[in-house]
Amino acid sequence: MAEEKKVAAETEVEAQNDKKEVEEVKEELAKPEDLKPGVTVRVYQKIKELNSKGEEKERLQFFEGMIIARKHGNEKGGTITVRKTTEGVGVEKIFPLNAPTIAKIIVKKAVKVRSAKLYYLRRGYNKTLKEKSLKK
Repeated sequence: MAEEKKVAAETEVEAQNDKKEVEEVKEELAKPEDLKPGVTVRVYQKIKELNSKGEEKERLQFFEGMIIARKHGNEKGGTITVRKTTEGVGVEKIFPLNAPTIAKIIVKKAVKVRSAKLYYLRRGYNKTLKEKSLKK
Protein backbone atom coordinates (compact mmCIF):
# COMPACT_ATOMS: atom_id res chain seq x y z
CA MET A 1 0.00 0.00 0.00
CA ALA A 2 2.76 2.43 0.95
CA GLU A 3 4.76 1.41 -2.13
CA GLU A 4 1.79 2.22 -4.40
CA LYS A 5 1.54 5.70 -2.86
CA LYS A 6 5.28 6.27 -3.41
CA VAL A 7 4.99 5.20 -7.06
CA ALA A 8 1.94 7.44 -7.56
CA ALA A 9 3.75 10.39 -5.97
CA GLU A 10 6.84 9.79 -8.14
CA THR A 11 4.75 9.70 -11.32
CA GLU A 12 3.06 12.98 -10.36
CA VAL A 13 6.46 14.60 -9.78
CA GLU A 14 7.69 13.30 -13.14
CA ALA A 15 4.58 14.68 -14.86
CA GLN A 16 5.15 18.10 -13.30
CA ASN A 17 8.81 18.08 -14.41
CA ASP A 18 7.74 17.19 -17.96
CA LYS A 19 5.27 20.09 -17.96
CA LYS A 20 8.03 22.47 -16.82
CA GLU A 21 10.34 21.25 -19.59
CA VAL A 22 7.62 21.78 -22.20
CA GLU A 23 7.01 25.31 -20.89
CA GLU A 24 10.75 26.07 -21.07
CA VAL A 25 10.88 24.85 -24.67
CA LYS A 26 7.89 27.04 -25.57
CA GLU A 27 9.73 30.08 -24.22
CA GLU A 28 12.82 29.35 -26.32
CA LEU A 29 11.04 28.77 -29.66
CA ALA A 30 12.44 31.08 -32.30
CA LYS A 31 10.47 33.70 -34.16
CA PRO A 32 11.37 34.26 -37.83
CA GLU A 33 12.96 37.63 -37.05
CA ASP A 34 15.28 35.99 -34.48
CA LEU A 35 16.85 33.76 -37.12
CA LYS A 36 19.88 35.73 -38.27
CA PRO A 37 23.40 34.72 -39.31
CA GLY A 38 25.57 34.04 -36.27
CA VAL A 39 22.79 32.45 -34.23
CA THR A 40 23.25 28.87 -33.05
CA VAL A 41 19.98 26.98 -33.42
CA ARG A 42 18.59 23.51 -32.93
CA VAL A 43 16.20 22.60 -35.76
CA TYR A 44 13.79 19.74 -35.06
CA GLN A 45 12.69 17.93 -38.21
CA LYS A 46 10.00 15.26 -38.60
CA ILE A 47 11.28 12.16 -40.36
CA LYS A 48 9.07 9.35 -41.66
CA GLU A 49 10.55 5.86 -41.79
CA LEU A 50 9.38 2.36 -42.60
CA ASN A 51 10.04 -0.27 -39.95
CA SER A 52 10.67 -3.96 -40.63
CA LYS A 53 6.93 -4.70 -40.73
CA GLY A 54 6.37 -2.06 -43.39
CA GLU A 55 4.60 0.34 -41.04
CA GLU A 56 5.31 4.04 -41.34
CA LYS A 57 6.74 5.64 -38.19
CA GLU A 58 7.42 9.30 -37.54
CA ARG A 59 10.18 10.59 -35.29
CA LEU A 60 11.87 13.89 -34.47
CA GLN A 61 15.53 14.45 -35.31
CA PHE A 62 17.42 17.62 -34.51
CA PHE A 63 20.29 19.34 -36.28
CA GLU A 64 22.23 21.84 -34.18
CA GLY A 65 24.55 24.38 -35.75
CA MET A 66 25.16 28.02 -36.63
CA ILE A 67 23.12 29.87 -39.22
CA ILE A 68 25.53 31.05 -41.91
CA ALA A 69 22.95 32.44 -44.36
CA ARG A 70 19.31 33.42 -44.55
CA LYS A 71 17.68 33.88 -47.93
CA HIS A 72 14.37 35.24 -49.21
CA GLY A 73 13.29 36.84 -45.93
CA ASN A 74 9.79 35.92 -44.76
CA GLU A 75 8.52 34.79 -48.17
CA LYS A 76 7.09 31.33 -48.79
CA GLY A 77 10.46 30.16 -50.11
CA GLY A 78 12.52 31.58 -47.22
CA THR A 79 15.41 29.34 -46.13
CA ILE A 80 18.21 29.20 -43.57
CA THR A 81 21.54 27.45 -44.07
CA VAL A 82 22.79 25.78 -40.88
CA ARG A 83 26.39 24.54 -40.53
CA LYS A 84 27.97 22.29 -37.94
CA THR A 85 31.28 20.45 -37.70
CA THR A 86 31.12 16.75 -36.86
CA GLU A 87 34.36 14.87 -36.22
CA GLY A 88 36.32 17.41 -38.25
CA VAL A 89 33.93 17.33 -41.20
CA GLY A 90 31.72 20.33 -41.95
CA VAL A 91 28.06 19.55 -42.60
CA GLU A 92 25.54 22.05 -43.97
CA LYS A 93 21.80 21.71 -44.34
CA ILE A 94 19.34 24.10 -45.95
CA PHE A 95 15.98 24.28 -44.16
CA PRO A 96 12.88 25.89 -45.69
CA LEU A 97 11.27 27.97 -42.93
CA ASN A 98 7.69 27.19 -43.96
CA ALA A 99 8.12 23.45 -44.51
CA PRO A 100 5.62 21.21 -42.69
CA THR A 101 8.47 18.86 -41.72
CA ILE A 102 10.08 21.50 -39.47
CA ALA A 103 8.58 20.90 -36.02
CA LYS A 104 10.36 23.67 -34.11
CA ILE A 105 13.47 25.82 -34.05
CA ILE A 106 15.14 26.66 -30.74
CA VAL A 107 17.73 29.44 -30.39
CA LYS A 108 20.69 28.34 -28.26
CA LYS A 109 23.09 31.31 -28.43
CA ALA A 110 24.11 34.19 -30.66
CA VAL A 111 27.43 35.74 -31.65
CA LYS A 112 28.17 39.22 -32.90
CA VAL A 113 28.75 39.31 -36.66
CA ARG A 114 29.20 42.14 -39.15
CA SER A 115 28.35 40.25 -42.30
CA ALA A 116 25.05 38.99 -43.73
CA LYS A 117 26.57 35.76 -45.04
CA LEU A 118 29.11 33.82 -42.99
CA TYR A 119 30.60 31.72 -45.76
CA TYR A 120 34.09 32.42 -44.38
CA LEU A 121 33.35 29.86 -41.64
CA ARG A 122 33.72 27.16 -44.31
CA ARG A 123 37.44 27.89 -44.62
CA GLY A 124 38.19 27.22 -40.96
CA TYR A 125 37.86 30.55 -39.22
CA ASN A 126 40.13 30.28 -36.17
CA LYS A 127 39.34 33.52 -34.35
CA THR A 128 36.74 33.31 -31.62
CA LEU A 129 33.41 34.95 -32.25
CA LYS A 130 32.19 37.16 -29.40
CA GLU A 131 28.94 36.02 -27.86
CA LYS A 132 26.16 38.56 -27.42
CA SER A 133 23.34 38.39 -24.91
CA LEU A 134 19.97 37.13 -26.05
CA LYS A 135 16.99 39.40 -25.39
CA LYS A 136 13.98 37.68 -23.84
